[in-house]
Amino acid sequence: MIYEFEMPGEIVGKARPRMNTRTGRAYTPSKTKNYEYFLRQWFIRKYPNFKQLESRVKVTIVAYFDIPKSTSKKKEDEMLIGKISPTKKPDIDNIVKIILDTMNKFAFKDDTQVTKMEVEKKYNQTPKIYVKIEEY
Repeated sequence: MIYEFEMPGEIVGKARPRMNTRTGRAYTPSKTKNYEYFLRQWFIRKYPNFKQLESRVKVTIVAYFDIPKSTSKKKEDEMLIGKISPTKKPDIDNIVKIILDTMNKFAFKDDTQVTKMEVEKKYNQTPKIYVKIEEY
């Protein structure tokens, strides 16, 4: 079984939980919550009758970042063919965290099933996230 989808838009990494100083309770920032919600919606839109994966899982993530406006044509070409990679935030581990947390107890039963992973940051004309989840 393979689930594969893309979600257009700016890449958001998993933000740390924040603390409410009045109540002393931890909460997830709304930008993170919203991104997780939209990721799930894009997944459901493509796979409305999905079944949770139950065996070991491989996850492939490609985060496509927008090319900065001030980039020269020569550098832009190098970015598009992969000679130059984005070295800006969000960090790759925060991208992985938001994808796995979103799909946990959803596309697969538990993120302990993820035993293989491929992650890459690239430049593209339009920012988007590509996610492939497969049993192997």
